[in-house]
Amino acid sequence: MVEFITAKEAAGLIPDNATVGVAGMGLSGWPEEIAVAIAENYKATGHPRDLSMKQGSALGDWKERGMTRFGVEGLVSKWSAAHIGSAFAMNDLVRANKIACHCLPQGVIVNLWREIAAHRPGLLTKIGLGTFVDPRIEGGKMNKVTNEDIVEVVNLHGEEYLFYKSFPLDVAILRGTTADRNGNITFENEGPINEGLVVAQAAKNSGGIVIVQVEYEAAKGTLHPKNVKIPGALVDYVVIATDKRACWQTEGTYYEPAFAGNIKKPLDGIPVVPLSERKVIARRCAAELRKGDIVNLGVGIPADVASVAAEEGHIEDIILTTESGAFGGVPASQPNFGSSYNAEANIDHGYMFDFYDGGGIDVAVLGLAQADQHGNINVSKFFIPGFGDRLTGPGGFINISQSSKKVIFAGTFSAKCRMEISGGALVIHEAGKGMKFLKEVEQVTFSGEYGARSGQEILYVTERCVFRLIEGKMTVIEIAPGVDLEKDIIGQMEFIPEIAEDLKLMDSSLFCEDWGGLRL
Repeated sequence: MVEFITAKEAAGLIPDNATVGVAGMGLSGWPEEIAVAIAENYKATGHPRDLSMKQGSALGDWKERGMTRFGVEGLVSKWSAAHIGSAFAMNDLVRANKIACHCLPQGVIVNLWREIAAHRPGLLTKIGLGTFVDPRIEGGKMNKVTNEDIVEVVNLHGEEYLFYKSFPLDVAILRGTTADRNGNITFENEGPINEGLVVAQAAKNSGGIVIVQVEYEAAKGTLHPKNVKIPGALVDYVVIATDKRACWQTEGTYYEPAFAGNIKKPLDGIPVVPLSERKVIARRCAAELRKGDIVNLGVGIPADVASVAAEEGHIEDIILTTESGAFGGVPASQPNFGSSYNAEANIDHGYMFDFYDGGGIDVAVLGLAQADQHGNINVSKFFIPGFGDRLTGPGGFINISQSSKKVIFAGTFSAKCRMEISGGALVIHEAGKGMKFLKEVEQVTFSGEYGARSGQEILYVTERCVFRLIEGKMTVIEIAPGVDLEKDIIGQMEFIPEIAEDLKLMDSSLFCEDWGGLRL
């Protein structure tokens, strides 16, 4: 039978050296009050120590809440995650080689729980081939003290796959909205339906324990069975949160009813992106969409494509999705990334990656941090002079970029460039100090060779120009009005790209206050 306990009591249940699984995205699904109690218990008693933490998405608000709570030396010794950028204190320990860390594709992690729950040996997939998680490259290892091999290359019927190994799970610490006295958990105030169910199943079938933090308590038999996302039979302990800061729906919002599907928000209430190089890039990406396309948008500039489509009156002509499980509506940008305004359907996190991995996305628009002469992209690990290593991990980037029929990488041409948009043209005042188009990227998060071999259509969109990967070669196909090809583009790259014979100017209306040029 389920027990209702305090967060402090929950912290005392976690043994040293335990493997601990969590679920969610941003602050959705994150059990903040339990996490704080665990960290405080460790500081006071030295226990639990040497935990192995397992997570899928980025968890936290990029400040003090989230996985960064565990960034106390000795509390965690191993960390496996898709995204580690938002947990600053933990990230510092990884960069200092005080925590062993693997970064793996988000869809792999959230679906590996299902294999663990079913006592299968692991997950077999092509996701990650040719990227840094391929054991022939880095095996997902993010620092010098990470030695364990957890990914293997296998050959099946003449084709290569990656095999991600299962492991037993000792503890699951999860979050929902409401628990009844039998421990049944609902998610009515959450945005995404995360992977909490399969994490709970993995822990129970490993002989572990399941602890769930909720905001509300209900009487037995009062929850509709179809609203229960984690059955009480899988739950050992429930913690009723005492602080609303422990129950935020997203990184930036305590509760937005449109994210939970409890209201439909007028689309004119969604913020319009001001004219800037970001909006130019988002518009040019939107021009690649076609009516009926199923689309995924990444964080940052790619997320602005949704706002552009809404502003242009075409949001209902495409089906926007999020890796966290939403179909339809308008995906939110930071600090609410992962949630959607007015979604038509929300499915479990892992089910969405099944759909994605099988080629369900027509167009994906993702970030561009570094690109190289081979068409490779790096968004997961950088060395920044004067600041050291910046480790983020891939999030869902590898699954999405590798599986989408068309993939568009979107970002500014260089970092810290001073420019303005004037008279339907781009005026560059200062070239920028951070070169993004390199001979070789620092880490391969997307393999241009693998994408080309798979027959993907691959574009790279910046405010200065547009590249297409043609026969494995980075080829400039469009340049912005006002931009000099030699000085502003080729002169600001570490390699010389191919130039299309029919090189075109980007549409000047992209650089005007009112576009009106989206035709699906």
